[in-house]
Amino acid sequence: MIINTTSLRSAFIGFNAAFQAGLATTTSMYGRIATTVPSTTKEQEYGWLGQFPGFREWIGDRVVNGLASHGYTLKNKSYENTIGVNRDDFDDDNLGIYAPMFQQLGATATNFPDTLIWALLKNGFTSKCYDGQFFFDVDHPVLDAAGNTVSVANTDGGSGTAWFLMDVSQPLKPIIFQSRKPFTNLVRMDKEDDQNVFDKKEYRYGLDGRCSAGFGFWQMAWGSKQPLDATHYEAARVALSSMKADYGQPLAIQPKLLVVPSTLEGAARRLIGNQLNPDGGTNEWFGTAEVLVVPWLN
Repeated sequence: MIINTTSLRSAFIGFNAAFQAGLATTTSMYGRIATTVPSTTKEQEYGWLGQFPGFREWIGDRVVNGLASHGYTLKNKSYENTIGVNRDDFDDDNLGIYAPMFQQLGATATNFPDTLIWALLKNGFTSKCYDGQFFFDVDHPVLDAAGNTVSVANTDGGSGTAWFLMDVSQPLKPIIFQSRKPFTNLVRMDKEDDQNVFDKKEYRYGLDGRCSAGFGFWQMAWGSKQPLDATHYEAARVALSSMKADYGQPLAIQPKLLVVPSTLEGAARRLIGNQLNPDGGTNEWFGTAEVLVVPWLN
């Protein structure tokens, strides 16, 4: 192959086509539990997470729902992925070997938010959310009907493999994916006077983006490391369904998504998918939730 502006541009068009194909044909899972929030600045403030606005009878002056005192900020981070193509492969017209690599780059770009979101969920037992407590904790502070602070749990502890029950039907899901710059634009360094070409006879094609991940409302998710059985599943459903905002306002949480790693898929499907329980009686939990098996939780 004769290396010139035309051949380099033609090669880039092919690489970019493979990359775009990888973007288009790959399916992500993070959107099931995470709301994507566009970001236009270095960081975003989520102080409003501390308050569920509710309606009240209008007697006297309005009661204004402002930002809560919680300071919860997500700072965008930069990420990159770069592929180097040896000039000898241009000389030898051997560029076909790179097509799968660029397609995989597209797939990796689509799935990158999954690596952030599911890792965050898995670490929710030791990572703090907007109220300063761990996302899955036993002492989230909430005001009861009388205005007194009480502790509310969204976990029952345990030491086994973690599983999660969630309500993902609300506008804001339990997890936030903050998108500042999407991973969709493949750029190139393939001029003969580029430093990498001159020094290392290597053409470079890269991708970068900016984003962040954080916790939304803890009231919409239950995390457990107890055995995934009828007893603990019932406890999780009752606790989530009973969640209230400040001053005793019911939140009407509907826990209908059971998230598990591959190692708990069998237990989850036996619990949710069988019409009969192990004793042959009616399984009252049949069909009460969708089972979502997430490989990033393994």
